[in-house]
Amino acid sequence: MPLPPEALSSSAANNIPLPPGILTSGPPPGVLKPSVPSSMPPHPTPLPPPPQTVLPEGIRPMPITTSKVQQPVNNVLNPILPQKPDPSVVADPTLTDPAAMQAVLAYLRKYNLGDTETMLKEEMKKREVAKPSIVQQQPTSETEVGNVLAKYKSDGDPNSYEAAYSDLERFIENSLDQHKHELALILYPVFVHMYLELVYNQHEAQAVQFMYKYAPSQESYYQEDIKKLSFVKKREHMAGNELIDNFKTSLFTVRMSRDTYQQLRDHKKKNNEKHHTLLWNLIHDHLFLDMYEGHARSKAQIDSTAGAVVGEAQRQANRAKVYYGLPREPDIQFPTTTQEEEEEPTEGTAADGDKPKKKKKKDIFIPRKSKTDPNAPVATRMPFPDLRDSDKLEKGKALRESIKRANLGPNNIPSICMYTLMNVCNQVTCLAVTDDSSMLAAGLSDSKIKVWSLLNHKLKKLKSASALQDINREAEDVLHRMMDDSTAETCKELVGHSGPVYAVSFSPDRTFLLSGSEDGAIRLWSMQTWTCLVVYKGHVFPVWDVQFSPLGYYFASCGHDRTARLWTTEQANPLRIFQGHFSDIDCLAFHPNSNYVGTGSSDRSLRLWDCVTGACVRFMTGHKASVLIMAFSPDGRFIASGSSDKKVLIWDIAFGHLVAELEYHTDVISGLGFSREGTILASSALDCTLALWDFGKLLTENGSDEMNVAQNPEVRNDTDNLLLGSYRTKSSPVLHLHFTRRNLLLAIGSFEPT
Repeated sequence: MPLPPEALSSSAANNIPLPPGILTSGPPPGVLKPSVPSSMPPHPTPLPPPPQTVLPEGIRPMPITTSKVQQPVNNVLNPILPQKPDPSVVADPTLTDPAAMQAVLAYLRKYNLGDTETMLKEEMKKREVAKPSIVQQQPTSETEVGNVLAKYKSDGDPNSYEAAYSDLERFIENSLDQHKHELALILYPVFVHMYLELVYNQHEAQAVQFMYKYAPSQESYYQEDIKKLSFVKKREHMAGNELIDNFKTSLFTVRMSRDTYQQLRDHKKKNNEKHHTLLWNLIHDHLFLDMYEGHARSKAQIDSTAGAVVGEAQRQANRAKVYYGLPREPDIQFPTTTQEEEEEPTEGTAADGDKPKKKKKKDIFIPRKSKTDPNAPVATRMPFPDLRDSDKLEKGKALRESIKRANLGPNNIPSICMYTLMNVCNQVTCLAVTDDSSMLAAGLSDSKIKVWSLLNHKLKKLKSASALQDINREAEDVLHRMMDDSTAETCKELVGHSGPVYAVSFSPDRTFLLSGSEDGAIRLWSMQTWTCLVVYKGHVFPVWDVQFSPLGYYFASCGHDRTARLWTTEQANPLRIFQGHFSDIDCLAFHPNSNYVGTGSSDRSLRLWDCVTGACVRFMTGHKASVLIMAFSPDGRFIASGSSDKKVLIWDIAFGHLVAELEYHTDVISGLGFSREGTILASSALDCTLALWDFGKLLTENGSDEMNVAQNPEVRNDTDNLLLGSYRTKSSPVLHLHFTRRNLLLAIGSFEPT
């Protein structure tokens, strides 16, 4: 399904320098933004603009157009093109080719690049190389299809397609075994483009016969796309088809060794017939053959990374440096209560009975790590506000709890506490737990959000402004006195969205809650007043996921418009727009050092985005269905991703390689979580099962430092050796997993009566 122009009307190049004042400009009309609460962190140093260099791959500058939905980013990221024309364009032969210019203009219209299209037309007029029919022609359904599929030419013989494809199959089947599997990668994209060319040239009968004959022989993980493609039988059906748009606007990447590529070239030289010319032209126009030095890959290696909509990831996509390490924590000094040893009672004091143990406060100093991680970014790379006193107390509390944390391993698996939500059958759409495991939030399909307390104390509301004036601010329990005891409840309800709530996320300090909904809005809720503070409007389609940064202040969102966005709680406009996926972005996660955002999409791929530059620094393929959930390991080097293909994949972001493939569940993966020290990985699915994996063993036996970057290493799929245990509920799918600071595993699900 194509995206209408409104989907990208507010998109701007996320690697274009941000003008001064972007972090201080006021909210646009219609965006609720009250004064910053006292609990909001002070404004940090502004996020530095990305360098003015060549646009990274996958990031496309988007224009500013007028639509029914007003976008807050329009007045901020407007100047995305130079004012003066580039002199190098004068000699470009593309400007003298009417057909090429028609295709360029159609491409700009497709992605709603109105400003760019207007400037290009003006440039064409100035140089007097564009015909009036090209400049003035308005897009129609027929011209749109023709422009998008401009490379599809008819050779007059529709039967030659079947002959050419049959010859290609025979050539691959008769090839050496070491080259056969990599050569077979070109079969699927060639099949798709031949079918589309037949449909475009209105050879419906031959297209149906071609589909019927060769579709069953394609790989199983492409059958769902082929089924969608089979419904396209006329040229008019092509307009607005998302799958066809993806094939026509991007080259299908096929990775093969140089020896395999030479085999393909030799076959081309030996066959110069007409139908072979058709085949090689199609490969040249629609495929990108990414060659590498070394031996050809095995069938298992190929299958582990195949399955994405646009083929495998190119090698150049994963060569950028990724600072996956964790920076050193600042020195923290906090008071703690310790117990003195009880003195033995003497004869004079024995009659007085046993004395209670004495308690006194003692300052404990927690030094930071002595060594600096060479893979960690500098502390100032991503600007954050200074820590407040309350933040330091919270970090001290977390450190105290981490001292009592259980060390998990194969001989010490975690205890599991299961929370079951009753009377909410098919209503729970998302769940979140605070970092200190004190509150649970659930988004519901009726547009409401419910928040429960997981501790003994109830949830209270802040007193009125007049009542707060009478409170002694110097009292030690001032925070408790500020809360109104008459409003204490075990569950609070938040109402504001106009559609199902698909994502919720707590801030690290538990003072805010983010929510994303089908209505396209992101709301920031106060956990003290239990009201909505800000409405962030940037997505014009449903928001599938929102996540707070592990350090707070920043948060990220993603949705149906195929973009992910980086925000700050102090600004109503997005700071970065990450564009590159070819379908919905279904999930995202912040890196532990908050410098990167990982995204998973329905195009069956994962991407890692740099929050500072806006560039896509990792592109990983291997899932055979939509990626629905992902989680970073505590050390920041690995990503675990779950999909509707019922598998959990482990990725090494240092090189962008797939490390392991874990297969146990029989339904869609719904939850992933790492233990606090990173030795245990927990996964859950809609089949009411929960599995524990020995992630520490995987790291020990991985040997990732000696990987060959040129080609993918062997992927581990020995599930039995890594599975520590599995558990099953009776009739409650496990929807969310969370490890407490002491490594107790919390599992949350909703009861579904049979």
